[in-house]
Amino acid sequence: MTALPLDRAEAGRLHTSWRRNAPELAFWLLPIAAYFVFPADLALLSQIVITALFALSLDLILGYAGIVSLGHAAFFGIGAYAAGLLARYGWGDPTLGLAVAGLVAAGLGLITSFLVLRGADLTRLMVTLGVALMLYELANKLTSITGGLDGLQGIAMKPLFGLFAFDMVGKTAYIYSVGILFLLFWVARHLVRSPFGLSLQGIRQNVYRMPALGTPVHSRLVAIYTVGAAYAGVAGALLTQTTQFVSIDVLSFSRSAGLLLILVLGGAGCLYGAMLGAIVFMTVQHLLSGLNPQYWQFWLGLLLIFVVLFARDGLMGGVRALATRMAKVWR
Repeated sequence: MTALPLDRAEAGRLHTSWRRNAPELAFWLLPIAAYFVFPADLALLSQIVITALFALSLDLILGYAGIVSLGHAAFFGIGAYAAGLLARYGWGDPTLGLAVAGLVAAGLGLITSFLVLRGADLTRLMVTLGVALMLYELANKLTSITGGLDGLQGIAMKPLFGLFAFDMVGKTAYIYSVGILFLLFWVARHLVRSPFGLSLQGIRQNVYRMPALGTPVHSRLVAIYTVGAAYAGVAGALLTQTTQFVSIDVLSFSRSAGLLLILVLGGAGCLYGAMLGAIVFMTVQHLLSGLNPQYWQFWLGLLLIFVVLFARDGLMGGVRALATRMAKVWR
């Protein structure tokens, strides 16, 4: 007789857990569905996945730690060139390329963090932009290494795990990219939910009170800036490995600015918001550029203004507000 209430309570907990996790499960089923629904567009889908990982890297430093940056493409580009140069000179193993690219980008992030974190927001904007511009000019001048404006060519990737070759259709590249995004997302999720991640949010909200709680503010910011740089480097390496080409555009200011737009669109301070912003931005850009090649940026700009006016926390904020309203209706 006493087992029935317990069974009902357990069923209630399972129902609540299912309702809470269903949207997350649906989100990660989207890449699987896209693989079968859009088999001819796997190259574009891979670009979207890589951009989502790139946006995730910026969200770690801006959305959670409050470190503004206009030169995040520096880490993306250095990772792309690192993986490309490895493959060009015979070290074409994909996992090795990702590891080296992440380490090189993390090293650059660690070195530059002591410059970036010295000032306030405006100073950080200028320093990050300056670092990216210097790397862009270096890549332009060192043509014997980077290929300059012609790009880095002659990249030959070995089969993934020695079994799965990168085909022309892009099946291996897409599955590979989704797998890396999934893995790094869960690492980032555990990171931001840890005491370390919570301290970062406290620093973003009030940097002057956190030292009174015994939080080493500077070292925490250096650590997350380095992690964000490593994530961006891995994203750059993925782009190189899936396209087998590196353009100097990977270090351009437009890539950093576009990434900032993606984060604002999706909603900073939410890992899913960063990825949702990348999906919507890349999809809308592809559709509008196909429908209206001359004026597609006008319509994209109009969409961004609309989102800022009616969804102040980005698309993810709008989704949360809609979910709250729906929950009240169903009650």
